[in-house]
Amino acid sequence: MDSDLNEEPATIGDKPRATTGLVMCGGEGTRLRPAVGDTEKPLVDVGGESMVDRVVSALKASSLTTIAAAVSPATPETAAHLTEIDGIECINTAGEGYVADLGEAVDHLDTPVVTVAADLPLVMAGHIDRAAATAGSDSLTVCVPASLTASLGVSAETTTQGDGEPIVPTGLNVVGDDTGRTVVWAADRLAFNINRPGDLEAIERWLDHREQTNR
Repeated sequence: MDSDLNEEPATIGDKPRATTGLVMCGGEGTRLRPAVGDTEKPLVDVGGESMVDRVVSALKASSLTTIAAAVSPATPETAAHLTEIDGIECINTAGEGYVADLGEAVDHLDTPVVTVAADLPLVMAGHIDRAAATAGSDSLTVCVPASLTASLGVSAETTTQGDGEPIVPTGLNVVGDDTGRTVVWAADRLAFNINRPGDLEAIERWLDHREQTNR
């Protein structure tokens, strides 16, 4: 259940908040290749639509007014696809890893910036707006409980909070001007960060179950 969407978005006084969204889609996606072959990871189909298109749709439906995408030499087809979408600025990065590419892309943009990994295909506009409002001008890392990813059968790179609770970064963040903080939202949709073949199977099961229960 996406319980966080049932809450009013947090606001941080009159601090400036992000108006720009950045899709990170320059990774090689080697862990997913056994399931998708040579298809570039952002272009992998989830529920009849590519992951990157799903993320772009969520960004366009949010309150953000500018959308950019970080691409690399590993994702030329993704770059070509995004250039055909109105209102998307492609930023070419060296493809030297997520952190390096993120820094390179953000250098072209005004902070704060909401960043979304292209392999977070179920993210919604409400998640994006809540992250922007919660962060204000600060940096923010959005995580989910590790127990949630385990219950959904999704692979996870687990870390811990200060209290020792296992949590999992989602791929939704805000790069701001000040020291960042971490929030934990129990949102199914944010738990589906697609990195391995089993993650594709898990997300299709979730989507099938949702479709059946909504009939």
